[in-house]
Amino acid sequence: MSGRLAVLMLFFLLPGLVMAMAGQAASAPPPGTLAQLTVSRLDPEPAPVAVVDGASDAGFAPVAGGIIHEFTPRPRWWRITADRWVSATDQPQLVLHSPGHNTVEAWLPGSSAPITRALLGPDADHGFSSRGLVIPLPSGLAAGESIYLRVQSPVSTPMAVSIESLYEVHRADLAHVAWRAVLLGGLGLMALLALGFWIGIGERGYAYLSLGMLAQVGFFATHSGDIRMVPALAEQLGADWRLPRLFVVAIAILSVVFLTRYLNMRARQPALWKMVSVCVALFAIFTVSTWLSEAEWVPVVGNLILLLGAVLIMVAAVHGCLQRRRSAYFVLVAWLPMMALLIVRVGETSGLWSGPPWLMHALPGTLVLAGLVFMIGLSDTLQQLRRDRDRASRLASVDVLTGSMSRPAIQNRLQACVEESHRRRIPMSVVFFDIDRFKRINDEYGHGIGDSCLKIIALRTRNRLRTYDSLGRWGGDELLVVLPDTHLEEAMGVAENLRSAVNCRPLSIDGHLFDASLSLGVAELAEGETAAQLLDRVDAALYASKAAGRDRVTGRVPVVAAAEPA
Repeated sequence: MSGRLAVLMLFFLLPGLVMAMAGQAASAPPPGTLAQLTVSRLDPEPAPVAVVDGASDAGFAPVAGGIIHEFTPRPRWWRITADRWVSATDQPQLVLHSPGHNTVEAWLPGSSAPITRALLGPDADHGFSSRGLVIPLPSGLAAGESIYLRVQSPVSTPMAVSIESLYEVHRADLAHVAWRAVLLGGLGLMALLALGFWIGIGERGYAYLSLGMLAQVGFFATHSGDIRMVPALAEQLGADWRLPRLFVVAIAILSVVFLTRYLNMRARQPALWKMVSVCVALFAIFTVSTWLSEAEWVPVVGNLILLLGAVLIMVAAVHGCLQRRRSAYFVLVAWLPMMALLIVRVGETSGLWSGPPWLMHALPGTLVLAGLVFMIGLSDTLQQLRRDRDRASRLASVDVLTGSMSRPAIQNRLQACVEESHRRRIPMSVVFFDIDRFKRINDEYGHGIGDSCLKIIALRTRNRLRTYDSLGRWGGDELLVVLPDTHLEEAMGVAENLRSAVNCRPLSIDGHLFDASLSLGVAELAEGETAAQLLDRVDAALYASKAAGRDRVTGRVPVVAAAEPA
């Protein structure tokens, strides 16, 4: 009960903790900033001259949180005002964080022409990383002085604003590039591992996982500007703001297909499976609708539907954990932090709050973690399959009734010993025996008593064999003993030992006493003889023992070919 309570508490508390951390991070200024900034927005769209010369200053309204966030693709004017003087000696830079596909035109104080910046396309500045858009302030910025920005956002993407020294910008860029290389490389590696597992074991779900992770790499590369590290791809794919949304749709579909298969939701939780499928279909429809409609509510509703689908999968995982299904534990560990960060990201893009600066690294980081967890989950599955395979193999090689080797297993052992004996030129013998008058025991007392009789005799004979000898049930009451590295004389002694182990005392079964004995045949492998020929000779020796009165051992000397005359 305590384990179930812990799962439920984790499920409900972690998203709240992450959102609380997001709120604290949003209220603090970005690290490295040289001044507190006031961010204001102008709703109408006047001519640039009317804005830059200050004629429209009265129309600017301060924005809480200091975040530039547009919800429609129409260009908007923004004003950035410093609360204190920023010295030119610090080589200050205006940084617009995580711009996505936003394009920004910046009018600096005293300038007559704007500086245009974007992560991709002809306005990209490759002297800085994709962490943000960097606009130099060569003359610094006086207290109360403003920078005017004209922002065009084809996709709702919030941008935090800060003024940092050039040194701080380069330092943060280096850390950003290192993190992106690790995270995107990790996603690519997980995709390759999942693909390898799919090829290796044929589980189609891991093909969906691999494609989903490749789609995640594509999304982060195109949305965050990392694709510009490959200029040819950046030129072909980077400029179209719709491509990241296609990747998002692919990620949602592939992830849901993988998770529902992994949790076996279609069979175990059909109602939840149908609801999740409907959510993914509606999310895809609303995402594509953003290309046709500029209404602010369209992406908001799409994001809420996506969150609902994520919550439904989490509910399925929690339910599976309460049923003690191993796959559900892996989904819970992988999905819970990712869902919490997804809630923060959706709330950020919907304008409900401002996400923390580390979110751009944390979200792909949780995806790498999820991939790693699912790889561990696959390893657990493979171990279980291996245990099942070993158990099936053991059952196939062991006769269930007697505990000795099954007929296929003893046949394989015999063939291997015959080949080794010929190759190494060492002796080898076999003993073939059955229980005297066993049919009469079955007929008079029933097959239950007969089975118990066979089981006891197999146990007694097996205990008289050497560790490297092999005993197998050939069929019915017939058993075969393979004696490697054994001459006929020694094999005859082993057979006599087996005979005395059975007839030394009666068998006691269900209050009945039975006198039991064995008829045994022994044969040694001859030069050039096959396993089948050896079996024919030892079978003849067994029937010779039965014909001579039973309860005895008969040996067959190897046949030696006559020498050709000189």
